[in-house]
Amino acid sequence: MASSLQIPICITTCSSSRKSQTFSTSCSLNARAKAKIPIPRINPRDPFLSRLASVAVNSPETLLNRPSNNSDSLPYLDIFDEPKLMATPAQVERSVSYNEHRPKKPPPDLPSLLLHGRIVYIGMPLVPAVTELIVAELMYLQWMDPKQPIYIYINSTGTTRDDGETVGMESEGFAIYDAMMQLKNEIHTVAVGAAIGQACLLLAAGTKGNRFMMPHAKAMIQQPRVPSSGLMPASDVLIRAKEVITNRDTLVKLLSKHTGNSVEAVSNLMKRPYYMDSTTAKEFGVIDKVLWRGQEKIMADVASPEDWDKNAGVKVVDEL
Repeated sequence: MASSLQIPICITTCSSSRKSQTFSTSCSLNARAKAKIPIPRINPRDPFLSRLASVAVNSPETLLNRPSNNSDSLPYLDIFDEPKLMATPAQVERSVSYNEHRPKKPPPDLPSLLLHGRIVYIGMPLVPAVTELIVAELMYLQWMDPKQPIYIYINSTGTTRDDGETVGMESEGFAIYDAMMQLKNEIHTVAVGAAIGQACLLLAAGTKGNRFMMPHAKAMIQQPRVPSSGLMPASDVLIRAKEVITNRDTLVKLLSKHTGNSVEAVSNLMKRPYYMDSTTAKEFGVIDKVLWRGQEKIMADVASPEDWDKNAGVKVVDEL
């Protein structure tokens, strides 16, 4: 009797020991898996996770009794009436987990793509629509990052067309200039093509040491022109002419300030259109450097003054 009672007890003991061993093994495997696989951060505002949690609380059998998953469809999508895998754009922007790893797609148009690289391109005469866009872009880039530089590429005839006809008021150029002066960022200006009139002022208004010009670009300074008077009375024409003279004096003072030349010198040159190539513009003070491919390598290969003296056999006598 005693022996017959001991058999099931032994079997029970052995089976329980096997279960405990299996449970401990599975626990150790789960612990190792958890130790190896990092758990990503969860966005509490994610509607997918919120809906999944509510289903798990209210009807857990929906998640437990799952049919075999089809490889072509994502899991747990059938519990949604209107499946949404991500939050709204505003929620995604505020989210930490999505904000770090969201794909960065280029903007739909070219000006926005350049703006994404902190590049502002002025490629038209300075009419009100162009001024509005440029000032808005400058303000936006400072708001995005007030420490990173802003690059302004200029290919503009200013407030006139290439044939000399006035298309915008001089205040358009002054508006962009004032916006540039109010920015906290460094402003790198680059002339590509032409920088005429007010555009030449914007080129010279860049941060000192960061004003550049392409080798075959042109810069030109000239006096402001009187807009078409049309059927204006004589008194109105006189008022308009006085305003043009005031704008000319302001332009001369600003060019003198940024180029380092005297007001008289700038005023004398502006009596007639004064064209400058890249070399002349650098000598005049409009730019600081001419950009051309390979100049860094050539300048790096140039020997220092001490090496020049040594190779030429010049001996430097130490001061007594």
